[in-house]
Amino acid sequence: MNRRVFISSLMAGTALGNMARAQGFDIVTAQDALIFGDGFTLFKALEWIRERGSDDMAASIIQAMRFSRAPANMFAETLTSITGANVGFDWFDWMLWQEQNPQVVPHPLFSEFKRSLYSRIDPNFDDFLKPEYLAPENMDIRLEEITWGGVKKDGIPSLDQPRMTIPEAITYMRDDDLVFGVSINGDVRAYPLRILGWHEMLNDVIGGVPVALAYCTLCGSGILYETAVAGLAGRDAPFVFGSSGLLYRSNKLMFDRETNSLWNQFTGKPVVGRLVGIGVELKQHPVVITTWGAWKSQNPLTLVLDLDTGYVRDYGSGVVYKDYFASQDLMFPVVVNETKQKAKEYVFGIREFGASKAWPLAAFLDSPVINDTIGGKSVVLLGNAKTRTVRAYQRDAFDFMRDEDGVLKSQDGETWIETEDGLTNATDHVLPRIAGHIAYWFAWNSYLGAVSEIYTPN
Repeated sequence: MNRRVFISSLMAGTALGNMARAQGFDIVTAQDALIFGDGFTLFKALEWIRERGSDDMAASIIQAMRFSRAPANMFAETLTSITGANVGFDWFDWMLWQEQNPQVVPHPLFSEFKRSLYSRIDPNFDDFLKPEYLAPENMDIRLEEITWGGVKKDGIPSLDQPRMTIPEAITYMRDDDLVFGVSINGDVRAYPLRILGWHEMLNDVIGGVPVALAYCTLCGSGILYETAVAGLAGRDAPFVFGSSGLLYRSNKLMFDRETNSLWNQFTGKPVVGRLVGIGVELKQHPVVITTWGAWKSQNPLTLVLDLDTGYVRDYGSGVVYKDYFASQDLMFPVVVNETKQKAKEYVFGIREFGASKAWPLAAFLDSPVINDTIGGKSVVLLGNAKTRTVRAYQRDAFDFMRDEDGVLKSQDGETWIETEDGLTNATDHVLPRIAGHIAYWFAWNSYLGAVSEIYTPN
């Protein structure tokens, strides 16, 4: 999908009028000129911004760099003049600079400029960007870092309680196709990535529990959230989610259909809108990525997503986001520390027990069983790097290994059976499953890098 667009042609004739002959500018007219002005008007507006000399117009200029057809050097030279930074001529690089410089605060009228611009791209974006939501004190993310993902609201349609079928009825799946595997209260489901990649959001009820499988293809993470939030005053119904069409640091911003609040897909928290600041956070449930062949062998009573989704898409193996998944490049800007991992290397992350920790998927190439700790709790992770398959369990005082036949055993020689709910032995001792998920390193690092541990083999 080509998400880079120029919208000035869409706006032709809608702004500025005869501003080219105007004798002066103010913040509003200067911002409009950045997008909608002819060459002369844009030149004069940038000149006015330079003479004004404040870096509070940087966010507006960076926004304009992405959408204007004017030469990028015109914007870059003005940015350098008002910020002192010499970043170059690329919007991507200036977005990285902006993320690294939160002390540069946009002018108060920037919010209306961005709201107006995005509402022209899609009038429905106004559902998310109402003036009362955009005051910095009412947002948990920076408005200047919200970017357009290239589609409109619901342009990537969610699957809501889609049709499921039995494995015997499936002819479209290959055994090596990857699926999201879920089991709740004995209700076992498989949702193929080759389908979910086109929809990125699933709303379903599994084992009597309302859930949303939020799949951010850009950051490689599918996270299973319970959508009924206990104790939230004034409501009993579970949330139902969609894809907003907006991004934050190369991560999708999902929205709930009741309040149109924007939520961070990676943290399960609302970040813009009516629900910000009231302590709402979605609970994670375990989900695993594995092959269809392995999943149906381990879970013969599974249901699987039917190919008839109600939408016409190319659901072929390896089709959706093929080029992006094969590349080491990011599609959208985000600052990432690559001293420990490359941006698009996979990790398995857990946020439990008051702590967070990431295990590089590559660690499972040499150690398919990892005994470790997080937040003072002993855990064991069973992984297969080739299929992105990791399950985590509490392990109490046990240490685990696989024997030469691949059987899981504890240090006392006891054999343990792996299930989607926990590890069990012959005496029915159960070690419960722990929720976690796969993600690209850049996403984990962007949201949890400051507080998360990262596993290092001994």
